[in-house]
Parts: sequence; C-alpha cells; structure tokens
Amino acid sequence: MVMLASCGGDDGATGFDKVEKSGVLRVGTEGTYPPFSYHDSSSGELVGYDVDVAREVADKLGVDVEFVETPWDSIFAALESGRFDVVANQVTITDERKAKYDLSDPYAIGEGVIVTLADDNSITSLEDLEGKTTAQSITSNWAQVAKDAGAQVEAVEGFTQAITLLHQGRVQATVNDSLSVLAYQATTGDKSIKIAANIGERSEQAFAAVKDSGMLDPVNGALAELKEDGTLEAISQEYLNANAAGTSEDKTAPSTWKLIADNLWPMAKATITVTIPLTAISFFFGLIIALGIAMARMSKNRAWSSFARVYISLIRGTPLLVQLFIIFYALPELNILIDPFPAAAIAFSLNVGGYAAEIIRSAIGSVPKGQWEAAETIGMNYRTALRRIILPQALRTAVPPLSNTLISLVKDTSLASTILVTELLRTAQIAAAPTFEFFALYGTAALYYWVVCLVLSSVQGRIEIRLDRYVAI
Repeated sequence: MVMLASCGGDDGATGFDKVEKSGVLRVGTEGTYPPFSYHDSSSGELVGYDVDVAREVADKLGVDVEFVETPWDSIFAALESGRFDVVANQVTITDERKAKYDLSDPYAIGEGVIVTLADDNSITSLEDLEGKTTAQSITSNWAQVAKDAGAQVEAVEGFTQAITLLHQGRVQATVNDSLSVLAYQATTGDKSIKIAANIGERSEQAFAAVKDSGMLDPVNGALAELKEDGTLEAISQEYLNANAAGTSEDKTAPSTWKLIADNLWPMAKATITVTIPLTAISFFFGLIIALGIAMARMSKNRAWSSFARVYISLIRGTPLLVQLFIIFYALPELNILIDPFPAAAIAFSLNVGGYAAEIIRSAIGSVPKGQWEAAETIGMNYRTALRRIILPQALRTAVPPLSNTLISLVKDTSLASTILVTELLRTAQIAAAPTFEFFALYGTAALYYWVVCLVLSSVQGRIEIRLDRYVAI
C-alpha cells in the first residue's frame, strides 16, 4: 500500500494533506461517458474503466472514494473551485494542461482517430476534414485538432452525443481517442461506423488535479503498483476489450420499453425529491424577493427605486445559465463555496425575483386608485391598506403571469444539471448514456415535466376562482 506522508501541519494544508486528513478522495467524473464513466443500466451503479481505476487508486492510498458527477465542459471549472480533488475522465495529457494542472502518469494510452459512417469513403486522412463538419466536446484537445484541420466543429457534451449526431447525418465525422471508439463498438456492436483514419497523434490519459496539489507523487505511486500487479490490465480487459461489455448474456442491451420501465421510478424519484422541491423553494423565496423589489421600484425614494431598476435590468438582461455559473463556479474564486442544490436555489430565486417583481408592480398598479382612497377614508395606514385591500385584489391579476413564471421555473430547473444537481434531466442523461436511447428517455423526462406543469395549471385555475371574491365591483 502507498504510505501517506503528511506535508505539514493542519494550518494551510492543501491537496493531498486534506485528502489524508478527511480520509476521502473526491473524484470528478462525467457519469455519462461509457465505458469509462457511466451508470450500469441494470443496477444503476456508477461503473467504468476510469471509475474502477479511481477506486483502486483510492484503495492503494488507504482512503475512501467519493465520486462527483459533472458535465465534461464544466469539469475543470469544478476542479478549480474545489468541488473535488482529482478528475478521472479520460483527461488527455497536453502541454497546455500540464502548464495549468497537475497531471499524473498515464493510466490509458491510445491514438487519435477519425470516425465516420461505414459507407462514407470521403475521409481517409486528417486533411480530408477541411470543409467538413465534426462533433466534438469543445474543451477537448480533439476539438482543436479538428479545427486546425479546417473542420467546422459542432459543440457536444461528449462522445455519445457526437456519435448520435454522426448517425443522424448532422455531422460527417468526429475525432476522438481510439480507446473510446473501440470500447463503444465493443459495447454496442455498432457496425454502422468505422475508424476512417489514424491521425498519428498518441493520446495519454491521466488524473488531473489543481497545480501544486501534492497529489502527483501518491497517485503516481498507486498507479505504478496497479500496473505492476496487473490490476490495470484486468480492468482494461473488462471494459476496453472487444468482449468487455458482453461477457455474459445478462449484459445485452435491454429493449427500449424495458429501459423506460426500469427508469420510470428513478426519474419519478428525481422529480419528487429534487425538481419539485427546487422549484418550490426557489419560487417561494423568489416571490419574497419580487415583492421587496416591486415595492422598492414603486418607492418615492430615488435610491431604492434606482436599486430596484438595476436589479431587474441585470436579472432580465443576463442568461439564467450564466447566473448559475457565476454563483457556482465563479464565487469560489472569492472563497464563497456553495453546495450544488443551494447554489441552484439561490440562482433561481434571484431570477424569479427579477421577473416576478414587474408582474407584482403592474398588478398593484392595476388596482383602481379609489381603493387606496377608500382605505384611507376608513383610517387604514399604508401598510394595512396594502395588506388588507390592495394585495388581495392585485393577486387576482398577478396569478396568471406568476403561474407562467412558476411553470417556466419547473422547466428551467433542468439547467441545474450543469452545476452537479442530479435532477430529472440529469437522471435521464445518466440512463441514456450507456444505451444511446436518447429519444425514449428524454421523451419520458419531457412527459414528467408536462405532467407537473399540467398539475400546476389545474391549481392555477382553482386559485383564480377562489380569488374572484376579492375583485372590486
């Protein structure tokens, strides 16, 4: 076993010192990148070549392992913000990455290849990519290879999406590592694609950590032991050999209907335990923010009114996805680290506050001025009139647009998957990745969203009827 050596006291400890102290190695991986990192369709367990290698490394280091599933395009941002200690997701060693990150010794070696449809003979070399369209993960080194060859690059999240676009005829090729391609073919038996050309570039995959993390020596020591005792070879035979995904009949791909049936409960559970609570919490606090901003916007105090105007302008003028990324990935640079679910709730609440504020303001403005005057006549002060007379009538006007905001929020929660929240869409992505049944599982996810929105629409109608008694005659 690799011995753990402390590099100093607890104060200021970083990298491997913290891993040693906590007894847990946090590993960032996609979870949707078969056969390297994916969920087994029968057990739902996170498995794959990179996953098993990471488990063995942690075992050699004498610590537990905790996997944090992250989309590839966000994985390095999450690493830098301290969401995990290392990345194990077929990170190719490049000079640019070596300059910015700690990269371990390689634990997988392949070469770059061009993949096309089996009946496409128009591409036989890297030069033939000029003028063609390829699908690449935009932050991968293969995207740059394709660009340098003159190809137009369509950005995708990973290899599975690239192959799907290739099958659909939306792109002519994809450039990737031979290990990924051969493993995909072994897993799926797909004979409709082929390796059209080798591009002469060797690729080496390694663990990645932040620069000067202190992780390299212990991880490299563990990898050396795994190579020497044959563990790496055994894992690669299981996942990367031609028979890796089909050593027994039980591993044959399930039918589409069985796949949907097997994932109905996991997707329902994600809807009940994550999507709906995230929507409810965000909408509740968003309405509180909206009411405050609306009142500030209507205030005669110029400072409060200006603040409200700026807030609304910022929220409505910037994409929700950018707001999510700022809170989750950018704030850690200011030493503000927020867990995924609270970060999503904060972003959605602030967003709802900006949009709903104008709805509430216009609803209050729609109440006849005579209602204010009548309230003053019977001795009500401003707050009492607002609470007892104005807001109940304004609420009737505000319910339809606020309901639309709520329904939009239900669908917007799907963006939380980009910041590590395993909600409904992310659950569907996990189920679809190893099987490539995107239409079936994404369609099922859409059905769940639709049902939730139907229920909310029904509730909206009942609320409107109940509030009719507040309408002035």
